[in-house]
Amino acid sequence: MDAYPLDTPSPYPPAAIAEAWQRERPGTPTDSIGIVTPLWRLAKLFADDRRRLLADLGVDGATLDLLSVLRRAGRPYELTTRQLTERTLVTAGAISQRVNRAGQAGLVERRTETDGSRAVVVSLTDAGHALVERTVEQVLSRESDLISSLTAAERELLAGKLQSLLDDVSRRVRAEPNQTPTAR
Repeated sequence: MDAYPLDTPSPYPPAAIAEAWQRERPGTPTDSIGIVTPLWRLAKLFADDRRRLLADLGVDGATLDLLSVLRRAGRPYELTTRQLTERTLVTAGAISQRVNRAGQAGLVERRTETDGSRAVVVSLTDAGHALVERTVEQVLSRESDLISSLTAAERELLAGKLQSLLDDVSRRVRAEPNQTPTAR
């Protein structure tokens, strides 16, 4: 991928990248460039913008992710560490670190189930609940603003197409994690 400041429009759009590869390596599949390159660039822009907003709000993204998962679980705002791992994109070790940090900050509490399962249950404290309530509105409002150039119908269509692509790619990557690409 070409390098350029991500806060400015690309001087080298995906179509130009694909054309250059076709010129330099005729026959190389370039049909993904028009989709994957903008997705990578958008992901970087969204991530950088969210990091800036969270820094302004005094919250780190990992903590907000943990608190948000607990908040979305509904009352009593608690999940086991296994459920937290399943609902996030991080490992059990990362969840443990997040829970430790949030616990030290008084944002979550943990307890071990006494039903024989010994599962660790993590729950939001009042302080954690207040923090997620104060933050999530600002984060989601900002992201809604960033996609406001799309109509409601376009957002719905794009969300559906992206979910279909995500589901398919996830399934294929899990089924063939170390598969070397083959020629088409």
